[in-house]
Formats: sequence, C-alpha cells, structure tokens
Amino acid sequence: MKSIHWLGGVCVAAALSGCASTGQDSNPQDPWEGFNRGVYQFNDTLDRYALKPIAQGYDTVTPDPVQDGVGNFFSNLGEIRTVFNSILQWQWGNAGVASGRFLVNTILGVGGVLDPATRMGLDENEEDFGQTLGVWGVDSGPYLVLPILGPSTVRDTSGLPVDMYTYPVTYVEDDKWRYGLTFLRYVDLRASLLDQEALIQGDRYSFIRDAYLQRRQFEVTNGAAGEDPFASGGFGDDFEYSEDDFAE
Repeated sequence: MKSIHWLGGVCVAAALSGCASTGQDSNPQDPWEGFNRGVYQFNDTLDRYALKPIAQGYDTVTPDPVQDGVGNFFSNLGEIRTVFNSILQWQWGNAGVASGRFLVNTILGVGGVLDPATRMGLDENEEDFGQTLGVWGVDSGPYLVLPILGPSTVRDTSGLPVDMYTYPVTYVEDDKWRYGLTFLRYVDLRASLLDQEALIQGDRYSFIRDAYLQRRQFEVTNGAAGEDPFASGGFGDDFEYSEDDFAE
C-alpha cells in the first residue's frame, strides 16, 4: 500500500503538472498569489520536461508489486516522524500505533517492503511538524507554493527542517545513496499520481490551493473542524466531479 493521502497526491500532482486556466478565484489566505502562480508555472515546466517523463518510464518498466514495495519502504521510514510528532502533540495512542507499525513492518515486512501492520489493524495516520505547530496554536500564515515541493503555508514551510531531520534517509552518510534514495522516493511518488491528474478541474491552481488548505486544517484538528471533505471521494460543493473524470 502506498502511503499517500488522496489530497496530498492531488496537490503534488497538480502543483507539478498541467497549466492553470485563465480564471482566478481569490482567497484571503493567498495574499502572494502572483508570486505563487509564478512558482506554480516553474514547477509545471520542470515536471513536464523532466520529472513526469521519468515517472512515466519508471511506471512502464516497474511491476506494480515492486512499486508497492518501494512506496511501503519509504512510508515505513516516515513512521519515525509520526511517532516524534505524535508525542509532541500528546497523541500517545497514535504514537503507539506508529511505533507498532514501524516495528511490525520492519521485522515482518522485510524491512518495510511489505505492510502487514495494516492487515493487523494498525492503520496509518501520518503526522508532521507543520501539524504539530498547528496543534500548538501557531497560525498557518499565508499560502505558499514552494519550488519543486509545491503547496505549503508559512507554518508548514517552517516545519520542513524538523521533518527533514526526523526522516532516516537524511542520515545516510554516503551521498550517492542518500541522493539516490531521495530521487527514487520522488519518482515513485510522482508515478503513483499519474492516474490522478484528471481529478483536477477548472482553475487547477485555485483547486489545489483550496484543497490543500482545507485538508491541512482537517489534519491539524484531527477532524474537529468538520468532516474530511475528501473522504469517500466527497469534495463538497466547491469540488464537484463525476465518475467520467476518471475514464481513460
């Protein structure tokens, strides 16, 4: 099972693929929209001529079980970050589940390539330092599109250094291995999003911005802000789509 929340996948895919339409829907949380759209276009160009073709080639030559194993491996490493942030948020239950997932998948899942923990009822619930700051009461600040990385906010961006240092690949001493693993992680992620790009409708920039902000608010409050607008394929009134959008 690839560890990719549906919204996170759509956000990255749209931030790195496809041009925005000419229509613009303003959002008070996006005072730097002009700058952000410029970075969005940069990401689009980079994806169109580099990352997406590589991901398409990877998807073509790599069997699905192998791709699943790669995704599981990197997801398992992310459980350490989840444990760390769950403790900081006093979410002891989730810290225990994430710890259990890491141990089970590392030992029984052949180093994290398999995901027996999910079959045992230990469901994944990712946490990062941006969410931790939100739980601590730090305001999200303005929406921000980062080069290559895509959608973020000032708060989430400030949490990236902590996220980096709580991810095991950071501590791989050999540069070739560290850069190689990082490259593989992003190529595998991008490949997993190839079939999801049709979900983005209308002004792609606005769709991704609003979806990202809503999802992050839901994650920070652990659902206290209301129902997840992306659960069970539901977007609410602002994000309507039909099954035809998925047709190849």
